[in-house]
Amino acid sequence: MTKLVYLCDWLPPDFGAVGQYAVMHCRDRAALGYEVTLVGLTSGQQASLTEETVGAGMVRTLRLPAPPLDRVSLGRRLAWTVRTNARLIARAWTYLSAADEILFTGSPPFLLHFLVPLNVLLRKRLIYRIADFHPECLIASRSTPSKVLDAALSLTIWLRRRVQLFEASGEDQVRLLRHYGIPASNIVLKRDPPPVELTGDEVPLPVPAELAGKKILLYSGNWGVAHDTDTFLDAYIRHHRAGSGTVGLWLNAIGAGADVVEQRLKDEGLPVARGRPVPFGDLGRLLVTPDAHLITLRDGFVAYVIPSKTYGCIASGRDVLYIGSPLSDVDLICRQGQRDGQLYIRADVGDAEAVFQALERLGTAPA
Repeated sequence: MTKLVYLCDWLPPDFGAVGQYAVMHCRDRAALGYEVTLVGLTSGQQASLTEETVGAGMVRTLRLPAPPLDRVSLGRRLAWTVRTNARLIARAWTYLSAADEILFTGSPPFLLHFLVPLNVLLRKRLIYRIADFHPECLIASRSTPSKVLDAALSLTIWLRRRVQLFEASGEDQVRLLRHYGIPASNIVLKRDPPPVELTGDEVPLPVPAELAGKKILLYSGNWGVAHDTDTFLDAYIRHHRAGSGTVGLWLNAIGAGADVVEQRLKDEGLPVARGRPVPFGDLGRLLVTPDAHLITLRDGFVAYVIPSKTYGCIASGRDVLYIGSPLSDVDLICRQGQRDGQLYIRADVGDAEAVFQALERLGTAPA
């Protein structure tokens, strides 16, 4: 039986798309006869170890308690990353030593920088499932160049070339890896499925009272540095000041972008409801609740990030508004997954007029 160790960050019931997909991927591997050890994080106070038989294989899940990530301070964020990566590897060492394959994700960042050097001793087959590209995301978030980050990127590319197999989430990521000199034979395209199976029997969640009578546009998950805010804000304000004003924004989200959008709209006196990501068990109900979903992505993050919410948004059958580049696989996923009667609209970042027209259209679309 092939032994696989899978390393990632936050595991359900904690919020984290990478962890949600990790559980699904591990069960798929186990069904093929693998013995899988999934090692990730929990916000709980105690470590836990569980085992489950799946098909011809099994999944062993080790959850390690960890403090929340400070997203405001870069220094504290890097310190958290180093401590967390070291602890994940230390606690998983027994399983890593006995494994045939080690699969790690881009979350937490920089596991690559630990595992490639250690693999001189471990001598395992390394599989890198790309979530977000680091340090590219940090470089893209800056307004000025950094020689230190450029050097870190050069080192990272060199380390990536020592990985035996990459699992890319999108074709844009495949193109980027090939640009970095990764052989095509070392890359497989493996998209994420929708985070939950939607049967059509889901009961929608209650709509926030402050949005009663509005067409609900939902932004769910994380709205952070990789996601555009200005284009949407300009268009939404115009939609309510000079347009039909029929759309109401529901922010079921975390992140600096969500904070900015909420505060700006409240200052403008415009309809906005703020919540937090729902428990995983309610995710299917949330996806079918709104009239439309909102996805945004800044151009500088194309290929570095594929918003995981895309799969669930398009699978919900609800309309989708995407503000971002057609070069991102977000556009490809939505166009290929679009269902009969489902409205999909894409607008460029910076094109507030196109987003305004999209909001007007969504506001009059059939329920």
